[in-house]
Amino acid sequence: MNLFNPISSIMTKNPICIGANETLAVAEKMFREHKIHHLPVLAEGKLVGMVSKSDFLFFRHGFAKNEKKLEDEVRLNNYTARDIMTTKLGKMEPTEKINVALEVFRENLFHAIPIVEGDTIVGIVTTFDIIDHLAKDASATASYTSS
Repeated sequence: MNLFNPISSIMTKNPICIGANETLAVAEKMFREHKIHHLPVLAEGKLVGMVSKSDFLFFRHGFAKNEKKLEDEVRLNNYTARDIMTTKLGKMEPTEKINVALEVFRENLFHAIPIVEGDTIVGIVTTFDIIDHLAKDASATASYTSS
């Protein structure tokens, strides 16, 4: 993988997103059905935040250990993506280079970067995308020397 290629060459295009006013029950279904870990949050078609699976699980299990199923279901249907989303996001444009994404991942504690054109999300890149592309790259090699 050439780290000077544009991030658009490895991003997931047209990522699955959630509306800011969608319930967390909808988020749970999306995480489960699509096997994803990050949901960009949109309001009026514009990116306003991100809900990670970690954010969701903390919300779901962070209250009481012995919470009854009905109480859990009520909470999932009464809280929205807006209630738990992260709003201070690192964003990139499609033309920015892969090495910039690596630097953002290295310096920060989040694992997904929305790729935007203006306020419109056009893709997402995650640490998994980087690892996946490296694993599939025939030119990526490792050499070991014995001492």
